[in-house]
Amino acid sequence: MSDPITILIVDDHAVVRHGARAFLDAQSDFAVVGDVGSGGEAVLLAEDLAPDVVLMDLVMPGLDGVQATRLVKQKSPCSQVIVLTSYHADEQIFPAIRAGALSYLLKDISLPDLAEAIRKAARGEVVLHPHIAARVVQELEGAAPQDMASFAHLSEREREVLHLIAEGHSNAEIAARLVLSEKTVKSHVRNILSKLQLADRTQAAIFAWRQGLMGS
Repeated sequence: MSDPITILIVDDHAVVRHGARAFLDAQSDFAVVGDVGSGGEAVLLAEDLAPDVVLMDLVMPGLDGVQATRLVKQKSPCSQVIVLTSYHADEQIFPAIRAGALSYLLKDISLPDLAEAIRKAARGEVVLHPHIAARVVQELEGAAPQDMASFAHLSEREREVLHLIAEGHSNAEIAARLVLSEKTVKSHVRNILSKLQLADRTQAAIFAWRQGLMGS
């Protein structure tokens, strides 16, 4: 039996934390290792426990969710951050993604969907609320001509890998799909990020959506 997915919950509302914890603790493949009410506590616990997934609220007193996300990723690079918030204005979305959040969800998500998003995050797969995904694409459309020039530098294989990244597949799943070793897939991912001057898989997925790859 595989190890449970370890989760850290960060929200300044105790009712939200305790409600989420009660549900997640009931899942056989999850282990909630902590729930805290501030960004500062989140950073300290993430450094100490290196949870697989951090559920991060954005608006908190003191160290906010964006700053906390950035520091969590510095202290525990393997931890995947899921923003779980009521806010979807541009001033929250884009800083959070730039800070290193893998996924961005709104608090109207159902608990079963949240559980599935956590499982995907543990595999390195991106989940964006449809409103957020649409907003990100709209915001970045202005850079499309420049992006097309960068896209032309990708090999055919790298374009295939990019398409699968945008579909939310992990490196292992991409390797199986394309009959490649996982090491080769990791190399392709590094090359894609380098050629497109992107920071991570989330940005690569956004790039693919903007280029219309997902309709092909």
